[in-house]
Amino acid sequence: MAPVRNMMMASAAFVAMLVFSVALVAGFFGTLHPAFDSFAHFRVHLAVLMALCALPLLATSFRLQAATALLFAVAAFATTSNALSVPRLWPVQAEANPGDQPVHPGDQAVYPGDQPVYPGDQPVYRLLQMNLRFNNPTPEKVLSLIGRTQPDVITLDEVSDMWKAKLGLLADAYPHRILCSYPNGVFGVALLSRRPFAAGTQPRCDGRGAMAIATVDFGGTDVDVAALHLTWPWPRNQSWQIGGLSGEFASLGETSIMACDCNAVPWSAAVRRVAGLGKLTVAPSAGPTWLPIKLPEFLRFAGLPIDLVFSKGAVLIQSVSRLENTGSDHLPLMVEFSLRPEQKKPVDEHETATASVRQNGRTRG
Repeated sequence: MAPVRNMMMASAAFVAMLVFSVALVAGFFGTLHPAFDSFAHFRVHLAVLMALCALPLLATSFRLQAATALLFAVAAFATTSNALSVPRLWPVQAEANPGDQPVHPGDQAVYPGDQPVYPGDQPVYRLLQMNLRFNNPTPEKVLSLIGRTQPDVITLDEVSDMWKAKLGLLADAYPHRILCSYPNGVFGVALLSRRPFAAGTQPRCDGRGAMAIATVDFGGTDVDVAALHLTWPWPRNQSWQIGGLSGEFASLGETSIMACDCNAVPWSAAVRRVAGLGKLTVAPSAGPTWLPIKLPEFLRFAGLPIDLVFSKGAVLIQSVSRLENTGSDHLPLMVEFSLRPEQKKPVDEHETATASVRQNGRTRG
């Protein structure tokens, strides 16, 4: 009976391996249909599960198929590596000390590229991204975190009616603000800033309150700052929502930073589409930020990295770090960034001489 039982178990593992492989492959075709992209969000989970099914099959007659599946699982996992952070073995300090901030256990700041760059003559600014959770039972933890970290600007998601009064307590510290109400009164967004909005500009919401945009004056440099909250992927209407926001993404200025509860992972077609529409770059994720509210915190590693930061132009993302849980199913993100100094075009003597003899559209001899 033992050989029969072993064969049945091997066959079951083989079928499970095939099922996971089909779902894993489907996730690479997200640009064809949003349904395929829904599988991409679980690419890491599917790769791990497929590998776990393949490992015991290496000792069976399915060894060739198992070895192929293992190679595919490793390759699929590798496609997510550029979107996730690589922990540093040593800390790097900024010139402008951002102050003490509670970092989620095990986290380190994320630095894009091979070397972090903190310009010695440029200040480092901080943006706090938070999904508040519409019915958060501990709003005092949110207010405490903001008070301790004192970011320059705050982007908020799931700003329900409950939160409007709570955020009013921050009016003195963050006088420059815009709150955008979502039709259901639950999934609104908000943007709060210590720094003034640029003169002559007005903050705005998109038509359904999923996106807030304001031009913020950072020491004389105008930066478009945006807060975005996307709905869930297919079978929900995330793809339709991204299409409806395409004009807002395209309207972002040449220098912009956008923080988002995207409900999509950084390697998904949905996030690539958002980045393409806004001509934005996605910063490496700090790790899983979302975990179902009923699951214990020690399972955070199995969550999804769906809170993301986009930027373009003169914005230099220095670090992205997860902070402590404040009662939401999302972890807050602290983003440190600096601004490249404006690059002046070098003067070309020939062009200057030529320009000097041009008047009224004609060249003088």
